[in-house]
Amino acid sequence: MEKMKGWLVFSLLVLCSATQVRSDASDHRYKARDQVPLYANKVGPFHNPSETYRYFDLPFCSPAHVKDKKEALGEVLNGDRLVSGPYKLEFLVDKDSEISCKKKLTKEEVAQFRSAVMKDYYFQMYYDDLPIWGFLGKIDKEGKADPSEYKYYLFKHLHFEILYNKDRVIEINVKTDPNALVDLTEDKEVHVDFMYTVKWKETNTPFEKRMEKYSQSSSLPHHLEIHWFSIINSCVTVLLLTGFLATILMRVLKNDFVKYAHDEETAEDQEETGWKYIHGDVFRYPKQKSLFAAALGSGTQLFTLAIFIFVLALVGVFYPYNRGALFTALVVIYALTSGIAGYTAASFYCQLEGTNWVRNLLLTGGLFCGPLFLTFCFLNTVAIFYNSTAALPFGTIVVIVLILTLVTSPLLVLGGIAGKNSKAEFQAPCRTAKYPREIPPLPWYRGTLPQMAMAGFLPFSAIYIELYYIFASVWGHRIYTIYSILFIVFIILLIVTAFITVALTYFQLAAEDHEWWWRSFLCGGSTGLFIYGYCLYYYYARSDMSGFMQTSFFFGYMACICYGFFLMLGTVGFRAALFFVRHIYRSIKCE
Repeated sequence: MEKMKGWLVFSLLVLCSATQVRSDASDHRYKARDQVPLYANKVGPFHNPSETYRYFDLPFCSPAHVKDKKEALGEVLNGDRLVSGPYKLEFLVDKDSEISCKKKLTKEEVAQFRSAVMKDYYFQMYYDDLPIWGFLGKIDKEGKADPSEYKYYLFKHLHFEILYNKDRVIEINVKTDPNALVDLTEDKEVHVDFMYTVKWKETNTPFEKRMEKYSQSSSLPHHLEIHWFSIINSCVTVLLLTGFLATILMRVLKNDFVKYAHDEETAEDQEETGWKYIHGDVFRYPKQKSLFAAALGSGTQLFTLAIFIFVLALVGVFYPYNRGALFTALVVIYALTSGIAGYTAASFYCQLEGTNWVRNLLLTGGLFCGPLFLTFCFLNTVAIFYNSTAALPFGTIVVIVLILTLVTSPLLVLGGIAGKNSKAEFQAPCRTAKYPREIPPLPWYRGTLPQMAMAGFLPFSAIYIELYYIFASVWGHRIYTIYSILFIVFIILLIVTAFITVALTYFQLAAEDHEWWWRSFLCGGSTGLFIYGYCLYYYYARSDMSGFMQTSFFFGYMACICYGFFLMLGTVGFRAALFFVRHIYRSIKCE
């Protein structure tokens, strides 16, 4: 009962932290001529989502007093750096070609803007917490074959169209005036009048539905058809293949049980073959059992993290442009679930008769966090070199270190102590022989790598269509909100991973290879390697990302995500295999 209360408190904490942005921005009411907050966020190359810079890193007109908006942890992790914007959009006040400022651009500033236009820079702002997007300029390529003849233009006039319902802002759209251009082609000083026009229109859309505009883009009929096709394709593939494997496995197992029962009743001097005759070795503890237990602990924690993230997504916490809510939830939930990793790892390690449980806990704590920390250090250094907003400020790094020190580590230790004191014994239906049985020579396709390739392909084939939409959302500007479909795909992934691992474990034992512990974990987690292979395909064939910073961020952080999938699915695969192995050896008489 106390544990249940603890988990309920934990869930409430996560929900409160992840929905903080929503509650802060839920009750904005204005009177005529009230100043509605406009914040300039960032600029960057459209095709390089990680490469973002502060809005005023480009030589725009800046207000007399630029104020930084206080941001939550998740917003900073997301690369958001909101500052007061250059335009004044008072509530219900129309403006026509209002001059924001007049500026004389130097040759260097012209070159800076031209470089930004060449790289398809976009800008992002927030008006009453509603996002605004737009491009900085355009390239005139018409009738010009040689790139040296291209013309580069900067947009200098923005048209804001704002919809309101009584005393609330409902929607905002921005357009650039195609006729108000500044020629940036040559390196020469240019005088620019930055202007903006504001038009207010009334709407009947209620305030509660103002964010639906952004979530509907991923729910358009043709998108939904593709998503449902993906699910149907996955389900049919899964049903056919798992049904086929289940039929074979059940029939073979039934024959095995009949055969072994018959062998016991008849002559006892027959040649020993099959999985029954390695019963004295099948529960022999694996090599590197401390590492194995640590991997199970980390995988269990990541699985719990994934389930909680799905719960929050399904209840509507991660609505579009809820800035940083996902990152906040990831950090908080990961910190609070470290006790699960400590408990699982220490408990299993002690079941395997391990003695150095402190070393095992240190290994558990560093198994996923270690590579992630090293990757972060390298990528943050790259971002600092580029002067990008993706570089975390020193204060944010201190906050994360404090969370790890004051929350994650104590919970990991407490979980480890609880696991050590649980004194659970490993449930093995058969006694383990004193000396290990020699494994007979096996063909090459029964080796670890070929088996991993077979094990990873089937689960990956069930999710690869949905992967494109996930990548386009995380590494692009597409919005993904169909979490129910994603959850179904995740469940299919777990089922297929468990089933294919069980099938391969049976065939391994039937070949009298009793070293199945690590093999089942590696086969289960091999889907993570396939996902990383898909990263290569996506980068070169489906995206226009380029540059050292974007490339390093993409492959660096995807390596960490795929490694997390490897640990999580490896744990699922091993747990399924362990359940299966225990079941079949309970069903026969072991001498």
